[in-house]
Amino acid sequence: MIKVDVKGCSSFVEDAKYQAYVSKAFEAFDVLKNENGAGNDFLGWKKLPCQITERELNEYESVRDKWMKKGVDLVIAIGIGGSYLGAKCVIEALSHNFAKQLKRKDAPEVVFAGNNLSEEYLADLMDLAEERNVACIVISKSGTTTEPAVAFRVVKQFIEARYGKEEAADRIVAITDASKGALKTLATQENYETFVVPDNIGGRFSVLTPVGLLPICVAGFDIQALVEGAQDAAKGLEIKSDKNPAIIYAAMRNCLFKELGKSTEILVNYNPKLTYVAEWWKQLYGESEGKEGTGIFPASVNNTADLHSMGQFIQEGSRVMFETVLHVENAQRSVVIESEPQDLDQLNYLAGKHVEHCNHMAELGTVLAHIDGGVPQLSVNFERVDAFNLGSLLYFFEFACGISAYLLGVNPFNQPGVEAYKKNMFALLEKPGYEEASKAIKKRL
Repeated sequence: MIKVDVKGCSSFVEDAKYQAYVSKAFEAFDVLKNENGAGNDFLGWKKLPCQITERELNEYESVRDKWMKKGVDLVIAIGIGGSYLGAKCVIEALSHNFAKQLKRKDAPEVVFAGNNLSEEYLADLMDLAEERNVACIVISKSGTTTEPAVAFRVVKQFIEARYGKEEAADRIVAITDASKGALKTLATQENYETFVVPDNIGGRFSVLTPVGLLPICVAGFDIQALVEGAQDAAKGLEIKSDKNPAIIYAAMRNCLFKELGKSTEILVNYNPKLTYVAEWWKQLYGESEGKEGTGIFPASVNNTADLHSMGQFIQEGSRVMFETVLHVENAQRSVVIESEPQDLDQLNYLAGKHVEHCNHMAELGTVLAHIDGGVPQLSVNFERVDAFNLGSLLYFFEFACGISAYLLGVNPFNQPGVEAYKKNMFALLEKPGYEEASKAIKKRL
């Protein structure tokens, strides 16, 4: 079970004030649980862990097995935002740090496209595709979102040219709307195997749908354990209590923001495998809370590396931030520091100790230093970086996000501001239907 520790905030926040926010978090919890708040038609993710069937998991595994029989060693997963970040964060967290260099081929390598409009990235990706046996997962509710649509057009044409249209249909899977949209239409015409993006689950909450589970499964990881971890978390998070970690987290972060003006939250990790967990978290909280002129800005650092870059600012810069540390209790691997006869590096005092012990002491030392520097500290604790604990962690952050956003007073499940750049981009690209907007925006240039 995920645990949240807020002792590192005690010197900044009076307990009475924190308890007042716990009471407010209880009210937000009720809104989320009773499903009577803003955006309540996008709450399908809440019950999802307990609704996923063994049959569904077997369907994802059958795609992986089919492609492996064809010798597929590269799967291009196309999507943007929540349509790729959930899968990428789990795959990165569960992968060997040097799997590519070791050339391990227990399952296809999953790479991502459609999350940018860089011509160089797409050209480089196609260089890789030329050398590999390729399949594709394309993820889009509509099929017309520009970034993934551009990438899919290029990848689809490549696969069809290399393997022929009939074989291409067996190498492309679409995750899209159940009944409408350009991608659904194409998938039906071309006879692609199709999985559904549920109508009541937004992209940033979709990691436990086919959007996340299929790429994670194809990459060779244990989606059953991931789902079980989410199920375990869901049981504890449904209890209305001041011991509920989601309530603790939501209450304290809102207390720090509203009472102390701490407007930036830095998610800190001490394991490089968690880098993309932070990227997923930033989208989850940034899109859910950053609206109506309010919200806590989500940032992240990778320590101890960033202590030698961002550490100075966090220690002594403007006092607008608090930190939430991802504390991993146990490492998966073991490396012990040995003694050296000359001790020129002066490390013999660490002889016999595990490297992870040093990592934990660096973490603790940093927490204390940053408290002394005026930066409140929370920690989110979990046992180890494995599929079960990642499932628990991701569901915890989703559930806490719903409570926190309602406590903040905004709809957690919309993102109206995202449309602004799209309208400008379409006008600049002279998309049909944007003629007047094109004329207006060009006058500003």
